[in-house]
Amino acid sequence: MLTVLTPVPGTAVAMSEVDDPVFAQGMVGPGVAVRPAPRPQEAVAPIAGRVVKLHPHAFLVLGEGGRGVLVHLGIDTVKLDGAGFATLVEEGAEVEPGTPVIRWDPAEVERQGMSAIVPVVALEARADAVADPAAGEVAAGDTLFRWA
Repeated sequence: MLTVLTPVPGTAVAMSEVDDPVFAQGMVGPGVAVRPAPRPQEAVAPIAGRVVKLHPHAFLVLGEGGRGVLVHLGIDTVKLDGAGFATLVEEGAEVEPGTPVIRWDPAEVERQGMSAIVPVVALEARADAVADPAAGEVAAGDTLFRWA
């Protein structure tokens, strides 16, 4: 069982509440989303592992046993071309849970007319692999879900 931590402070919600069918329908994998607190913050690594993909708006940590967790900061935020995001590690970096990876401001994302919701996805996992999903207020570093 892999414990996946909350990467940003806010409110944990079901993935079905994400306004993007790729995430809402679990096409890339199951998980839990977080409506982030509307203030500047750092998104932290949800698991220990290697940052195998790093974009200003998203990152993927590959952990033990080849399990990958995707953290996507907002919806359609790729269109911002990195504006308002600062990467704090390099692609390929080894991280521990809670290591700051990206600094961003969800309120600024929303001012740009985009959703700041943060899907946290257990990549290529079975739909029933996510257990004990968090709900309600969460802090960065709290348990978001367990991956069976």
